[in-house]
Amino acid sequence: MSKGLAYVFVILGASLWGITGLFVQHLYTFGFTPWEVVGIRLSFSTILLALFLLGYNRDLFKIKRKDFPYFVGTGVVSIAFFNYCFFTVMEHANLSIAVVLLYTAPVFVTLMSKFVFKESFTVKKLLALFVVLIGCGFTVGLIPGGNLSIGYWTLILGIGSGLFYALYSIFGKFVSQRYHVLTITFYSMLLGALFVIPTSALWKKAEVFTEQSVLIYGVCLALFATVLGYIFYTLGLKYVESSKASILSTIEPVVAIAVGVIIFGDLLTGWNVIGIVLILVSVLLTIQR
Repeated sequence: MSKGLAYVFVILGASLWGITGLFVQHLYTFGFTPWEVVGIRLSFSTILLALFLLGYNRDLFKIKRKDFPYFVGTGVVSIAFFNYCFFTVMEHANLSIAVVLLYTAPVFVTLMSKFVFKESFTVKKLLALFVVLIGCGFTVGLIPGGNLSIGYWTLILGIGSGLFYALYSIFGKFVSQRYHVLTITFYSMLLGALFVIPTSALWKKAEVFTEQSVLIYGVCLALFATVLGYIFYTLGLKYVESSKASILSTIEPVVAIAVGVIIFGDLLTGWNVIGIVLILVSVLLTIQR
């Protein structure tokens, strides 16, 4: 594969992640709660990934029992709760603010990696932390006016989405050298689904799934915004340096914000835009060597 095509795959994968809110917002119109939408995303994604692996490579289903706790970490602690926080902010604020707060994750990864993996904490990373804090302040209205544009609980959940999202990289790093990324993704989705479905009592809304639109949005959320996103990103990652891939993946919040503004009418002030730019700058500072 040429480098150019690999770059296209990385950008395409990240862009597909960026359209997550498009399907989530539509599922809300059918009365689903954020936790129920998490259940839909994880269960539908698990089924699609299982079907893909059955045809692609059945050996990718094999894992060792000792690694099970790490998949609980990626699937339950990270994916289930980051999606819940992300979707809740999307419901109570808007898609643009939700994705910006989610993208504080690289800074959390940097901080946790310092203590968990003893990675170096450079001046550039410290600057990134400072910039992301300022960026968040502008995004949620604390700077310059001191008036929070969203509720404090929504803000906490927004930051929580970044924290839980970051934990995927921490838990995943322990098994990333032993398993294919699709194996990690499948078991993360599976264990997340097994945790969320019973706790959400999603079966009580079984009649809603007779609506064709619900099935379409659910499948699209799983197929395009989850499974294909991971597959395209992973394909490109094989031929692109991880640092460059991380930089290219910043297209995700750009796409998500565009969806929020163009399709759902999210209103952004000049200060909000400054905050978004600062957070993207902090991400670039974090991932550049």
